[in-house]
Amino acid sequence: MSGLSISRRGLLTGLSVLGASAAIGACGAKTGSDRTTTAGAKADTSGDTVRVGLLNSLSGTMAISEVTVHNALLLAVKEINADGGVLGKKLDPVSQDGASDWPTFAEKAEALITGDKVAATFGCWTSASRKAVKPVFERHRSLLFYPVQYEGLEQSPYIFYTGATTNQQIVPALDYLRKKGLTRLYLVGSDYVFPRTANKIIRAYAKGNGMRVLGEDYAPLGSTEFSTLVNKVKESGADAVFNTLNGDSNVAFFKEYKSSGLTAKALPVLSVSIAEEEVKSIGAPYLEGQLTAWNYYQTTPGAANTAFVDAYQAAYGKDKPTSDPMEAAYLSVHLWKAMVEKAGSFDVAKVKAAADGITFDAPEGKVTVDGATQHVHKTARIGRIGADGLITEVWSSGRPVKPDPYLKGYDWASGLS
Repeated sequence: MSGLSISRRGLLTGLSVLGASAAIGACGAKTGSDRTTTAGAKADTSGDTVRVGLLNSLSGTMAISEVTVHNALLLAVKEINADGGVLGKKLDPVSQDGASDWPTFAEKAEALITGDKVAATFGCWTSASRKAVKPVFERHRSLLFYPVQYEGLEQSPYIFYTGATTNQQIVPALDYLRKKGLTRLYLVGSDYVFPRTANKIIRAYAKGNGMRVLGEDYAPLGSTEFSTLVNKVKESGADAVFNTLNGDSNVAFFKEYKSSGLTAKALPVLSVSIAEEEVKSIGAPYLEGQLTAWNYYQTTPGAANTAFVDAYQAAYGKDKPTSDPMEAAYLSVHLWKAMVEKAGSFDVAKVKAAADGITFDAPEGKVTVDGATQHVHKTARIGRIGADGLITEVWSSGRPVKPDPYLKGYDWASGLS
């Protein structure tokens, strides 16, 4: 059952790694500074190629989500190389398996930076993995492009966040539920930093916006036992579930949910870590009618998305769906290319200085880098899962939302940061 659980070493060590950093991040302190212990690692740009790192879980409980992100990164590299590369150099992707184990992520990040001498690294999924590698990238002054929605309350000078921050996903999701009259929430999540911090934010939102949290439960990553938790949800009196479970725990949760007699119509679940790939793995019959909050769906209209879906399926199979984290990973490589070309250099300091205002016509629509936060302007979308396994947009912000990782623009969040 190794595919369904993290090693005990990974979980315990990961929690200890997070002990300080998660506490800082959850408090809202700005994590990360330019204080480092080295002069900065140098990428090897001496030849006709330049290496880039791909750091994803290709095994373990998170592989259900991260393998497809890895594939999307490879697709972006292939496209860039076909178009002549970056500053005349072809990209040489070096893949490392984080294996759903946070200390392994840190070890692999170190290897990519110091051994492979990559110009930038693209990857991680869970906030636990990101927080484990964050000090590695800061110490070496090397760049990580992180492609997944996360809990916010963080900013690092050596991380570009191309997935949604809180005001681009969680806050719009709560606004949507409130406007639908679904104001009594039950919170279900995996037991690590993202769900716990996200739920802290959700509680603050609820308190300031006339909503109630009737229950809050966590399961270990990789957990497959949800009968007790689902019974608590069923008996709680909630009218919606906010789900921050990650990885293949979602398979067991939704199968138990349906087995218990709960339905999307009677008690909808809004998920922030289930995209098309997870729907395919869980099975559309278990998810039909349930809600998701993302910035991109395979069904998002536009020529850029049509081209992306066609290219991905041509490379990996006509039955392979695309998803938000895949798209955010794909666009991250293209954004880095644009930064490097604007800077005229692979030098990290110059690339960072060139980042502000960089735009890309992404599958989700136009995205723009905010240099001050190193996050990206993104359109918020709520979707409903269909019987065909695809997700159809039911609400959109209509325009890209400026990133606000510390929720400075919200009075109800004043105590979080």
